[in-house]
Amino acid sequence: MSTEENKALIRRYWQACNEHNFDVLDELTTTDYIQHGTTDDRNLQDVKAFYTILIAGFPDINAAIDDVIAEGDRVAVKMTTRATHKGEFRGIPPTGKTATVTEMAVYRISEGKIAEGWLLSDMLGLMQQLGVIPTPGQ
Repeated sequence: MSTEENKALIRRYWQACNEHNFDVLDELTTTDYIQHGTTDDRNLQDVKAFYTILIAGFPDINAAIDDVIAEGDRVAVKMTTRATHKGEFRGIPPTGKTATVTEMAVYRISEGKIAEGWLLSDMLGLMQQLGVIPTPGQ
């Protein structure tokens, strides 16, 4: 696939996530897809389960793609995610606060599908915006 096709694939992935249409992810990823995070690795079923938990806490969540760069079989993405904390998330009761989080991801494409991803999200910033962790100077 061309780099433009690889970028379009990643845009489709995030569009499906924003629409909460997780069945589409099966079509866009390899059967052995793995997502690496800061603390653990997840297969696609784990990723879908996490997104379900995330949406329960932040039903209006939306990841806007700010930049996409591709070379060879890799696609890098910078996103700005906005969401309102309306439901429990990881034991944190709803705060009603809106948060903006910067995320970066790199994906490896294989035979027209997403085979592997590395995702980093500013979880500290999220927790500070929700008031769970104080910001410096507070």
